[in-house]
Amino acid sequence: MMFLKVHRTPDAGEIVAVCDRELLNTTLRHNDVDIHISESFYGTTPADEEKVKAVLATASNANLFGHRTIAVAIGCGAVDQGCVVLIAGVPHAQVFRI
Repeated sequence: MMFLKVHRTPDAGEIVAVCDRELLNTTLRHNDVDIHISESFYGTTPADEEKVKAVLATASNANLFGHRTIAVAIGCGAVDQGCVVLIAGVPHAQVFRI
């Protein structure tokens, strides 16, 4: 399972945030930077693979964390494997469509 939240902003459109269940409310350390995967950004709405695919199909901006989340994003063509980075061993990708 994953968690999904869509942020809607008047000027920037939608920002989709998706993370794997076990990452919610954890902090990853990358060099000297802490990255908090919070409920306020990634939400508490459970999402299955089909829901995530549907939202990513139209997303112009997305922030994605976790093995399952990234596998779904690659599987539906939203993310290219070469664009995935590891942060504290956790796959991460961002999507920006212009």
